[in-house]
Amino acid sequence: MKLKVGDKLPDSELFYLDENNNVKKINILELCKNEKTIILGMPGAFTKTCSALHLPGYIKNYDLAQKKGVSKIICIAVNDPNVMKAWGENQNIENKIFMAGDPFLQFTKSIGAEVDKFEKGLGTRSTRYTMLVQNGEVKKVEEEKETATCELSAAENFLKTI
Repeated sequence: MKLKVGDKLPDSELFYLDENNNVKKINILELCKNEKTIILGMPGAFTKTCSALHLPGYIKNYDLAQKKGVSKIICIAVNDPNVMKAWGENQNIENKIFMAGDPFLQFTKSIGAEVDKFEKGLGTRSTRYTMLVQNGEVKKVEEEKETATCELSAAENFLKTI
């Protein structure tokens, strides 16, 4: 990942479904404006490690994140907004996590988090990471060496250090 602590988030658009199931675009800078935000970078919705560890850890530890001043948690994966909404519903995120798709890898590539998973039939995906962003500036970032691993980026470990 080329994005480092102290860097500003790049100007990028993500996609989500609103309450009426309409596809909407939103700029990541707008999402993080005047907020202390955690961004979860996931290789893909409904994948093993993402569904068993990474996303559920932040759902379970949502209250702890809030106690640490986090006002928003955003989950970004290289999927379309329909898949992201379905995955959020499947994971019972309630209103705790904003599910955003990056289907064209605009954000993922702009931060240097794209990874080649063609051998596994997955195409280009995102690395697994968790970052803390305040007012659009990266304050902390933990990226896993392998997408199947969720240790540095796991809620239990990441939240201890912020």
